[in-house]
Amino acid sequence: MARKFRILDSPGVFCVFGSASDTRPYSAGDPCYYKAFEHQERFHHAGAKYRLFGGAAGPGKTKALLWEAIRQAQKVPRSDSLLLRRTYPELESSLLAYFRRDVPRSMYRRYNEAKHIVTWLNGSTTRFGYCRNENDVYQYQGAEFLFIGLDELTHFTLKQWQFLTSRNRCPVPKSFACMAGASNPGNIGHAWVKALWVDHSPPPGYERPELYDGRDYDFIRAKLADNPIYANDAAYHRTLEALPEHLRRAFLDGDWNVFAGQYFDVFEFGRHTVRAEALRLEPWWPRWISIDWGFQHPSAVYWHCAVPAPAQSAGPQDDNASVLSTRIVTYREFVQSGLSPRMLAQGIAERSGRERISDVFLSPDAFAHRTSEASIAEQLGEVLAATGLPRPAPADDDRIGGWQLTYQLLESDAWLITENCAKLIDCLPQLVRDDRRVEDIRKVDGDDPADAARYGLVSGGRLAGVGAALSRFGGDAPLRAGQPPPLYSPGAPRFITGMPLGEQIARQISATDPTSRAIHSQRLESEARKQFRPKPLSRCRAAAASQGVEVESLIQVLTRSFAVLGLENVTPKDADDIIEFMREYLHHVYLMPAKLAARKAAPALAAPATGKP
Repeated sequence: MARKFRILDSPGVFCVFGSASDTRPYSAGDPCYYKAFEHQERFHHAGAKYRLFGGAAGPGKTKALLWEAIRQAQKVPRSDSLLLRRTYPELESSLLAYFRRDVPRSMYRRYNEAKHIVTWLNGSTTRFGYCRNENDVYQYQGAEFLFIGLDELTHFTLKQWQFLTSRNRCPVPKSFACMAGASNPGNIGHAWVKALWVDHSPPPGYERPELYDGRDYDFIRAKLADNPIYANDAAYHRTLEALPEHLRRAFLDGDWNVFAGQYFDVFEFGRHTVRAEALRLEPWWPRWISIDWGFQHPSAVYWHCAVPAPAQSAGPQDDNASVLSTRIVTYREFVQSGLSPRMLAQGIAERSGRERISDVFLSPDAFAHRTSEASIAEQLGEVLAATGLPRPAPADDDRIGGWQLTYQLLESDAWLITENCAKLIDCLPQLVRDDRRVEDIRKVDGDDPADAARYGLVSGGRLAGVGAALSRFGGDAPLRAGQPPPLYSPGAPRFITGMPLGEQIARQISATDPTSRAIHSQRLESEARKQFRPKPLSRCRAAAASQGVEVESLIQVLTRSFAVLGLENVTPKDADDIIEFMREYLHHVYLMPAKLAARKAAPALAAPATGKP
């Protein structure tokens, strides 16, 4: 006889077991597919519309979430449910792994491996999905789910959660649509999850906070000791004890206050992150590198680029328009411990390739001479200079001002991080205020990526013009603490090499109406022509011999011309070859004839006097 399954679902018990009979009660000899522990059972029978289960590591959160979806599907025939993780590898190693291992084949009609959809015997379905990017939730637009479960809820953003709540509905009469999450403290969604379930208050960014009802949110707290499987596992307990303090308090104690005072509470995955392949960084845009040196602790290196923000229609009340004129994009990450300064510099050079890096900013402590040998900065500089990169300069180490600037850039959407900078993205949401200096961030192990990024934002901010943008954002108020001075001083246009002239002019015009923009554009073009006007050559070739600077000025003019014209098809090597050819040509045309004339005149000038008049 084919073995059937039975579900015991009543207050105080939730159990799924195999049985040869539909009526025989559960006995010790029957295979048990799932039997909820005490806190899991509380989670299953909580009556709130939105439930959160967990806190610490190890109480069986993921398994409970999976069986809750199965429970809902079995209760309401022909209904649909959805289980989500943030990425597919996470989905594969958690929810799908539990499903394949623990759910008996006799419980469902079929499983579509391609679409990851289970069809149960009563016609209900459960879909396994993931939302790697912020907008991936829109793939479920138009769908309706009786139950939606999000594993590791703090990996999701508030916007994703709010959109999914609109998909939580069921047309079956007398059904109760609900959602649930399972999670530990920490990660990018810590602040909003804690606000909704722990603090019972609407989080920042929650539109219509007057509609928030704390009775809809139920938090079922559970710890490692609540799971009989791991309660007496001394080895795993020691592993959690050995974690850094903030992770130990989060994973062992389930302490949601470990990230109380979260500094970057405005940081959102999707809003402040972007796929690297979605960006096109032009070669003439300013680029720079920031480094936080370490040996036992990891060295963290980041590459930054000043990127013009997409043009937006700015109305008279659009205060953010000026802020978004330029963005800083942090587009590459290199974090590794145990590297010598020279090995680190070689790694930086290999990853930089042929990019035109204007500056390298290094943590100031690396410039100290601790021994008779060269300093860390000098050792780095030797290798970087040999590969064509700038020698490092001391970064601005104003911690309080730097964190304030970083917050302002995130708040005004003026800083983007590519998703390949995984350690920086993981680090930022976990930084909290220092209890003794509330304006500063508490030093913890693993904050090296944030320090390196801060060096790049503060010291390299001049290249992006973020100082001027944030100054305009504040109106006539002075620059905020930690903000670098503007790239262009008011009333004194400046033009640099390495960027198309038209782009430089556009960045210096703040007017919005076409007439004013045209007038300012003509004025700035005139200023640029004066600044880049070539110096005239001397009419006397003999004077050129004594003023070789004329030839060098031609070389400088030629170099500036490449930059001003913004010739994308002229590579740095091609430009160098052309400049070297012009140097030799000018040497032969101007300097050699003058030198020969000087040699011919030298004997006559040096001849002894004859005494004749």
